[in-house]
This record gives sequence, C-alpha cells and structure tokens, in this order.
Amino acid sequence: MNRLLRKLRRNTEGTAAIEFGFTAPFLVLMIVGIIEFSMILFVNSLLEGSMRDAARFATTGNPPAGMTIEEAMIAKIDSATMGLLTIDDSHVTSLSYDSLGDVGQPEPFNDDNPANGQYDAGETFTDVNGNGVWDPDQGTPGVGGPCSVVVYRVQTQWPMLVGPLASSIGSDITVGGSAAVRNEPFGANPCANIQPVNNTPPGP
Repeated sequence: MNRLLRKLRRNTEGTAAIEFGFTAPFLVLMIVGIIEFSMILFVNSLLEGSMRDAARFATTGNPPAGMTIEEAMIAKIDSATMGLLTIDDSHVTSLSYDSLGDVGQPEPFNDDNPANGQYDAGETFTDVNGNGVWDPDQGTPGVGGPCSVVVYRVQTQWPMLVGPLASSIGSDITVGGSAAVRNEPFGANPCANIQPVNNTPPGP
C-alpha cells in the first residue's frame, strides 16, 4: 500500500486534464460572453444604420406602390437586420414637429395653478398635437408633412443566446436606434411653414 501511494504521488499523468477541468468553466463563460456581447453590439449597429437609411427614404414622401411609408420603412429595417430580429409597427415610432427647436419640447402651458415650473391638472395649455391632453412632448405621431421635422425611433429586445448568461444579467437586452430628419418639399403646398432662403447678393 505504501509503495502504491508513493507511486501515485510521483505520477503526474493527467494533471493537465485536471487543471483544465478547473479552468474550463471560466474560459467557456468568457468566450460565450464575448460572443454574446459582440452580437448585441452588431445587432444594435444594424438597427441604427437601417433606421437612418429608412428615415432618409421616408423624407421623400414617396412610398412604393401598395405600401405606406411606415410599412416601407419597416420592410427596410427588417431586411437590414438579416432575420436576426423581427421588426413590426410596434417597434417603430415617429413624432413630427414644425421645427427642429420643437423636438422633445412640452406643449406650452400657463403655469399658474400653482406656479411651480411644471404642468398641473387644470392649467390651460396649447394643444399642439391636437389629442386633447397636455403632453410632455408636443410631437404629433406620424411621418408628418412636407418639410416637417420627424424623429424616428426603433427599439426591441434582443433575446440572449445562452440561458444561464441571460439569467445572470436578469433580462433581455434592449437594442435600438433613432434618426431625426426633415422631410423634402413634396405635395401640392410644400413647406408652408418654412421661410425661403434669400439668395440675393447684398447690394454695393
């Protein structure tokens, strides 16, 4: 028995396998994490790029036959993401404004009941988007008209590829993109709210 124990103590065969068994879980987890977060960055980049392209297309106000502008935009985004994500109208939002300075601004209100710097129920306000209630963002849902400023956003959830990693983070990852554009002058009465630029050279 003593000879056997001494022989086992001197035998180093299989130590590499034992050491690998200790380090393998951490190595695998690191590789999976790199792949997972690389995919998140890749998908987010696809969404941002496709949203910009779709928004530039929407500025023309000229969708393909049989489609609305919103449907054409969704088709472009869905194609650009190469089947990695399923994009529908619930993932894409658009708000139109008369000017760039209105983007993200609340509807104007009379701060007098009480005067505290924020809107309170009962205070009068200007219903810019015509929905009958005061909104912290005065944008009107939709793609706007000629020369409107439109902010497009796409947002969805990226399901984690590996369950254990998802459970350690706590939830799926939100990915998305946005773009702000001004529509081209299309239609019968384009750019009624845009002042023309005076290109006349100054006199002597």
